[in-house]
Amino acid sequence: MNLIIVESPTKARTLTRFLNGKYRVEATYGHIRDLPKSELGIDVEKNFKPKYVIPRDRQKRVWELRKLAADADGIILATDPDREGEAIAFHTAELLKGKSKFSRIAFHEITESAIKEAIANPRAIDIPLVDAQQARRVLDRLVGYKLSPLLWQKLSRRWLSAGRVQSVAVRLIVEREGEIEKFSKKEYWTIEGKFLATKGTSFLEAQLVAKDGVKYEKTITLELFDGKFTTTSSAISDQLSALGIIKELKAPFIVSAVDKKEIRRSPYPPYTTSTLQQDAGRRLGFSAKRTMQIAQKL
Repeated sequence: MNLIIVESPTKARTLTRFLNGKYRVEATYGHIRDLPKSELGIDVEKNFKPKYVIPRDRQKRVWELRKLAADADGIILATDPDREGEAIAFHTAELLKGKSKFSRIAFHEITESAIKEAIANPRAIDIPLVDAQQARRVLDRLVGYKLSPLLWQKLSRRWLSAGRVQSVAVRLIVEREGEIEKFSKKEYWTIEGKFLATKGTSFLEAQLVAKDGVKYEKTITLELFDGKFTTTSSAISDQLSALGIIKELKAPFIVSAVDKKEIRRSPYPPYTTSTLQQDAGRRLGFSAKRTMQIAQKL
């Protein structure tokens, strides 16, 4: 009998139901090989070669899979088609090497037809995708392993961790804060009027933009580290200038033109994992872990 290996026990049960007992389906319960926790695990002198070990809580599972693989006619790796799933398939093949013949299948929906079609069309492991996951993991370790202890020392919080994302985010915040501190404050005044229509009781509020060809609104461009930002600002620099302009304004005031614009509003795009976590955190105060636990139950 052929052995199908997936990463999730829930997925294993679903595939078993679809395949009617024709295959033995087992799960790795996530990654079964990773960098060691007690050391850097990256040989920076040898082209950043990673040192992989079997985590203690996965050793029993690896032993069970090796035993099953030795008796199997063939091994089908059916982990997710994304970067992490491809890496799990690669490491599983490395650990079970020599036990049986391997094939790799991928499907983007867990339906009976999609699974059977994938089994009928196996492919090789996508090594560039495995390399991408490995590069991410190595970069996480190189940054986080040395930066996290510094955070613990400076902030006295051992649960904090730094990685390729957090460290870049801190850099962006520091640069933005530097720009805020360098910003020179300038006084400006705006002139606004509230007008009562000739017929009726409705009010119209308006801001003075120009008078007799003289513009009191100017466009300014701010150069930020992530690009240029254009906005408008008042050209009236002090209170005396504002009062002088007000004295020159004379009634009656007339609405000379009305601009009509068609505005289209598009619906928000569907959630991705990251946008779901961001929105849940912003609107409901949920942690990423709590968000994903709720999402898994839906």
